[in-house]
Amino acid sequence: MTEQTYQDYIAKFTPQMIESQFSGQLSEAPGINVCVESCDRHVQQNPDKAALRYQRIDGSKGELSFAELQRRSAQFANMLKSQGIGKGDRVACLLPRTPELLIAVLGTLRAGGVYQPLFTAFGSGAIEYRLNCAGSKLIITNPEQWPKLADVKNLPKTMLVADSSEACASESDLLWQQAVDSQDDQFEPVLIGQDEPFLQMFTSGTTGKSKGVVVPAKALVSFWTYMELAIGLRDEDNYWNVADPGWAYGLYYAVVGPLLLGCTTHFNEHGFTADNTYAFMQEFEITNLAAAPTAYRLLMANEAQRADYNINLRVASSAGEPLNPEVANWMDRVFSCPVRDHYGQTETGMTACNYHALDHEEHVACMGFPMPGYRLVALDDEFNEVEPGQTGQLAVDVSQSPQFFFMGYSFSDKKPYHGNYYLTGDMVIRNADGSHSYTGRDDDIITSAGYRIGPADVESTLLEHPAVIESAVVAKPCEKRGSIVKAYAVIREQDEPNDALVEELQQYVRNRLSTHSFPREIEFVTELPKTPSGKLQRFLLRQRAVDELDGQGAA
Repeated sequence: MTEQTYQDYIAKFTPQMIESQFSGQLSEAPGINVCVESCDRHVQQNPDKAALRYQRIDGSKGELSFAELQRRSAQFANMLKSQGIGKGDRVACLLPRTPELLIAVLGTLRAGGVYQPLFTAFGSGAIEYRLNCAGSKLIITNPEQWPKLADVKNLPKTMLVADSSEACASESDLLWQQAVDSQDDQFEPVLIGQDEPFLQMFTSGTTGKSKGVVVPAKALVSFWTYMELAIGLRDEDNYWNVADPGWAYGLYYAVVGPLLLGCTTHFNEHGFTADNTYAFMQEFEITNLAAAPTAYRLLMANEAQRADYNINLRVASSAGEPLNPEVANWMDRVFSCPVRDHYGQTETGMTACNYHALDHEEHVACMGFPMPGYRLVALDDEFNEVEPGQTGQLAVDVSQSPQFFFMGYSFSDKKPYHGNYYLTGDMVIRNADGSHSYTGRDDDIITSAGYRIGPADVESTLLEHPAVIESAVVAKPCEKRGSIVKAYAVIREQDEPNDALVEELQQYVRNRLSTHSFPREIEFVTELPKTPSGKLQRFLLRQRAVDELDGQGAA
C-alpha cells in the first residue's frame, strides 16, 4: 500500500476526522467517557482481543481482554463510588507495570475521576508534594512501595495490592481484593466535557517545585493522531512502549493511546536490561517498539546478545531526547527496522514527528514535522518568527493549533506564553520544508536517560539536608545517558567534604526525591557563582561541568 504524503494529509486534516470515530460527543453535550473510548467501544467489535499482555516480576505471564478490562474497570469504579470518590476527584497510583495499574487507570476514568500517576522511583517528599497539591482522594500502592508513605504528611485514603497475610496489610485503609473484586461489574460511565480533565500530571521546572498539568478530554484527538500516524500503529501490531506509565510518554502512549485505537499494549514489570528486553520482544513477538534513545543505546552496547533471540520488529519510535544517527543506522542494520524520532512535552503531548504512516522527507538529527493540528514556529529573542536556516525557540502558534490542549499550569504562577505563542523552552533550527532540528534547551532543564529533571527539585532536596547551606544543579554531558545530574554544594564548616558525605547526600536525594534524579556527581565548593543581585548563574557551572570532561572522556 502506498503511503499518503504528509503534505496531502495536512491539507485535508481536521480534528473532526478523529472525533467522528468516538462513541461520545467530545465537542458538545452530553460529553465523553475516556474508558468507553479506550475499552467499551472495542468490546462491541472484538471482546476477546487482548487489551494488555504482561509479564510480572516473578516471570509469570498473562493477558487481559477488552471484555475483562471493561468488567474489572466497572468493579473499580464501583469501589470508588463506595468511598465517595467520583467526577473530578484525583486517584493516584504508585504501582509498577502490572494489570492492577491498568484496571485502576480505566476504572478511575470510567467513574469520571482524574488519574494521577506516581513514578515508583519517587521518594516520600516527591510523593507528598504531588498528593497534597492535587488533593488526591486515594493512593493505591503495593508492599514494596508502602514504606515510603510512612513519612507522607496529610496522606489520603490508602489501598494496598496485597494479600491479607502481608505485614503491612492491616495498616492500609483498603485491600484491593476485598474492596474491588467483591463489587458489581456494571457501572454507568460518567461523561465529561472536552475541557474537563482526565489526567493529573506534574512536570519538572527550572525554578520552584514541579508544576501541575491537567490533561483535558480533548487531548484524545492528539493522542489518536500520534498513535496512528507517527507510531504507525496497526490493528495486528504487538506494540510495546518501554516508557513507564508513571510519566507522560508512558501514560499517554503506552496506556491511553494504544487502547484508544483498540490495539494490544504490553507491560513488563522487570527493570530495563538488554537481555530482558531482547527476551520480552521475542516472547511477545513485538512488532512495534517505542523507547528512549538510552534504551536503544543499551541494546546497541549489548549487540552480541541479539543473536540469541528471534525478533521481528516492523517499526520503532524514539522520544525523550534527540535520537543519535548511529542508533538509527544500527537499528536498520541489525533489525532491518526504521526508527523514527519524535518530540513532545508533558504539557503538549507529541507535537513534532518523523512519521511511520506518512511519506515525507527525512533529515539527519531532525525532530520532524508538526503534528496535524499544530502550527510550530521558531522565535528569535524579540519573539519574531525566524527564516529558514535560522535558530530560534520552538513555539506553538496556539491560535492556529486546534489540537493544542495545554490549559496552563496548576499550583504555579508561571505562564509559558507570549501572545498567541506557547513557548517550549527548546531551541531549534527552522528547516525550509517546515520541519525543525533540535539544538538544545534555552533553560536549565536536565535530560538524563530520557527523563526531564528540574534542577530546582534536586537543589531544594539537597538543602533539606542539615549539612548543605547552598546547592546548584546542572547537566554534565554523558555519552551513555545524554547527561547526568551534577551538584555543586556549599556545606557547613563543621562537616567534612569527603566521599562519605557525597554518598550520604546522594542517598538522601534518592530517598526524598527519586532514584532517577539524584546527583551522580557532587562537588563541594566554597561559593556559587551569582549575579550582583544574588541570582544563581547556572550557565557558568554548566560550562565548568563541560570543561571537566576535557582530557578524561564522557562521564
